[in-house]
Amino acid sequence: MSEVIFSELACKHDRKIGVIELNKPKALNALNLNMITLLHEQLILWAKNDKISFILIQGAGDKAFCAGGDVVSLYHAINGSRDTTEVLDDDAIINNPSGEFFTQEYTLDLYIHQYKKPIVAWGDGYVFGGGLGFFAGASHRITTEKTIMAMPETAIGLYPDVGASWFLNQMPNNLGLFLGITGAFFNTADAKYLGLSNFSIESAKKQTLVDDLCEIDWTIQNDISVQLNAILKNFESASVDVMPVSKIQEHESIITSLMLGNTIDSIYSAIADTNFEDKWLSTAQQKFCSASVLSILLTYKQLELSKDFSIAECFKAEKNLSYRCCQYTEFAEGVRAQLVDKDKTPKWAFDKLSDIEPDLIQWFFSKVNNT
Repeated sequence: MSEVIFSELACKHDRKIGVIELNKPKALNALNLNMITLLHEQLILWAKNDKISFILIQGAGDKAFCAGGDVVSLYHAINGSRDTTEVLDDDAIINNPSGEFFTQEYTLDLYIHQYKKPIVAWGDGYVFGGGLGFFAGASHRITTEKTIMAMPETAIGLYPDVGASWFLNQMPNNLGLFLGITGAFFNTADAKYLGLSNFSIESAKKQTLVDDLCEIDWTIQNDISVQLNAILKNFESASVDVMPVSKIQEHESIITSLMLGNTIDSIYSAIADTNFEDKWLSTAQQKFCSASVLSILLTYKQLELSKDFSIAECFKAEKNLSYRCCQYTEFAEGVRAQLVDKDKTPKWAFDKLSDIEPDLIQWFFSKVNNT
């Protein structure tokens, strides 16, 4: 069975909906290089096909749209030819499959952001990391009462990538920075508030929605996006009663106060040292305190540097930083502890922010040779 299933749904007057289904439900539809290649190739074909009115993207199974990239495969690619304490040189990482993965992933995500036809993404269940980056570029982003989103990369020694340098910076009051450094979970109401979702629709209404979309006459000379907006808005209106409240809006004043510091040191202390009575905030704090302090610092620095970047410039900068993360040992150690050996006790390179030398951060943001 293919890891990605492509199909076409018939509509009136020989128009069609192109359907993409990520088909690795046991792995929560995590993206690998083969899937990314297939997705990009098919989207290019459908972009040229006048019969395809728009694209629908969904995940197989009932647990996840996409829980991220297949970082376990990256771990094995990175560690296959080195001691785990060795920092790879530039040529070694350029020729490593991990470098190819990030290059192709970001190329696909940018292509989705710039796609000329509407893309409807059904973000039911887990939408984490690379899955959120894949989802974020769609023109019509649907979340459900079952949606759980997060950018949890600091827990594996990475940083929020896949365009997060752009979409986290679009959020008000440093909420994006908070989510990026804590890896906090958030729901459909949060996603709408933050601009990551356009519509909140009940999960059980999916098939009825698809059936109704097939009954629309997409040849009428109205803008397809306008027609999509109208029908999706109707489904959203019928779904209000089952939707959760926004945790981020509920706690925004607290989060804003935590993020008032002008340095990552002051922000770190504010989050780590506050006694939270609320479970959502305390869970975010726990994630934060167990994450890599190097990753937290890289996340802070990356979001600072990219504040005025275009989406294309963000992906370019992320590609370089992701190469550096593959060269260094922190990312491999994080994946080992969380997802390979699963001992949940990563041996991070640093215990405190103050232990990290400025020269090391400068190296992370220096240009990788021959890229």
